[in-house]
Amino acid sequence: MKDKRDKKVLLSIKDLEVKFRVRGKRLTAIRGVSLDIYENESIAIVGESGSGKSVFTKTFAGMLDSNGYIDNGSILFNDEDLADTVVRKTSVAKQMIAHALTKLNAYSHYELGVDIFKKMEALNAERLEKADISKDEREASDRAIAELGIRKTEAVNLKQTLDPKTEKAKIKELSNSIKEMEKEIKKLLKDRIAMEKAAEARLKNDVAYMKQYDAQMSDLKAKYDAAIKGSISENTKKRNEVLAKEVYLSIGRYSFTKRVELLSKLLSALKTAMRTGVDLSDDAQRNAVFDKVAFRVKYLDETADKLHGTCVLNLANVKYAKDWYQIRGKKIATVFQDPMTSLNPIITIGKQITSIIMKHQDVTESEARAKALDLMKKVGIPNAEARFDDYPFQYSGGMRQRIVIAIALSCQPKILICDEPTTALDVTIQAQILKLLKDLQKEFNYTIVFITHDLGVVANIADRVAVVYAGQIIELASVDEIFYDPRHPYTWALLSSMPQLAEKNTKLYSINGTPPSLYNKVVGDAFAPRNPYCMKIDTLKEPPMFKVSDTHYAKTWLLDPRSPKVEKPEAIQNIHEKLLKAFNI
Repeated sequence: MKDKRDKKVLLSIKDLEVKFRVRGKRLTAIRGVSLDIYENESIAIVGESGSGKSVFTKTFAGMLDSNGYIDNGSILFNDEDLADTVVRKTSVAKQMIAHALTKLNAYSHYELGVDIFKKMEALNAERLEKADISKDEREASDRAIAELGIRKTEAVNLKQTLDPKTEKAKIKELSNSIKEMEKEIKKLLKDRIAMEKAAEARLKNDVAYMKQYDAQMSDLKAKYDAAIKGSISENTKKRNEVLAKEVYLSIGRYSFTKRVELLSKLLSALKTAMRTGVDLSDDAQRNAVFDKVAFRVKYLDETADKLHGTCVLNLANVKYAKDWYQIRGKKIATVFQDPMTSLNPIITIGKQITSIIMKHQDVTESEARAKALDLMKKVGIPNAEARFDDYPFQYSGGMRQRIVIAIALSCQPKILICDEPTTALDVTIQAQILKLLKDLQKEFNYTIVFITHDLGVVANIADRVAVVYAGQIIELASVDEIFYDPRHPYTWALLSSMPQLAEKNTKLYSINGTPPSLYNKVVGDAFAPRNPYCMKIDTLKEPPMFKVSDTHYAKTWLLDPRSPKVEKPEAIQNIHEKLLKAFNI
């Protein structure tokens, strides 16, 4: 496999965490995932159902369900065409830039007193801590209230499933139980308020401390007021000129009303950053400030009538639907599992392709038709002109999936996410679709992100494989390394489960147990309860990602030098001949 260091990183995911709100609880579906995806490669995301494969890739295109959200991390998309930003310097633009510069120069005075401000904040934090209950008391109270709240929600949900005609007694019992829990929650909240008031009273009665606090705070405020009256440097003014232009570059693509709103929000964020000592000369810190409001567009140059910059595309922080219109479909497209649910049954095949082309490309209807027919031929639709006005029900399953691929490729995206696109098809058609995806990749130069639980598919399409378990990547390697030198016990189990490797008259291997509940914090290695090679440390401490080679990493304590040597299962030892025979690799 070609060294990936020679390739451009197209998508860089760092410390990604995705959560879902489910019946009053929080489920952490993706837990601290980091991964670089390269230009023109094929990477397979492999794991059992519910491991987080689809959720992970849905974050790339803003397709999480309404109860899901990215809680932490970044997804940087390196696309020069999309990042390149030009805005016109209209009279309104010049006024907004001048207004931003005036405000930024005023806010910069706060930077002169940052050290004193931090001391004031620390002193105030100490006072607040003294006026509050202890950390242990707060955690115990929060835990008790949360547990009762969950029990109450579960009781309410259960009550709704009961039949009022035949289960009156159970309904009455649950109603009484819910009332008791509501009383207990009110009591716990009342006790919490009483504890907090008692802590506040203790501080007020500590006359010596309060006198000392008032004197110190008064002294610091006087010093701070004097410090921020100083003059800002010429370098700071020059930095602010660039910042003001970056502010407008970042909001210039929106309507006037939205620009006014975002201008106010960005200036407020920069004011806070200056007051608290954020180093705005550092690109990463400046990006983080902008990300709270909108993508930062880094200033590059300008002409008499235009500003030019490049956008830092963090897909984890897309806040406005308009931004997704420029990414989803146009730059990142998805092919789903069932082609019949991906296509509109009452719109002709040709219309479904041309509508996407016309939405994202500046072409006429006749030009869109020509492009659509060309795509239909490329994906292997026979007699495309005659089939152009057919409806989806007139196509076979394999042909429908070819049309879905044609629609996904209609705007020549950089990344094609394939979410188990061959699962609903028979084996012969599966092979044709996989070959089609690989052949078209050579022509269109897209990156394939292939989601699957079928390692046979992986053998045919992937350059690299990321094995996912309980919302984490637990092994990352080239396809050869995954098949011939797997290191994680979960990967061993997946390989052992392949029916193609089973011997005649032997029992097909299956993985015992079930994945852990992601409502709760996972302690140790998530695979430990199902791992036949589990060690004590697996139940206590999460393993780091160990490096096996430059292209191979695995998250298992078995790779620690102190661990006992363990051989992979016999079923997957010397599997080269079996793979050649089973998958024609």
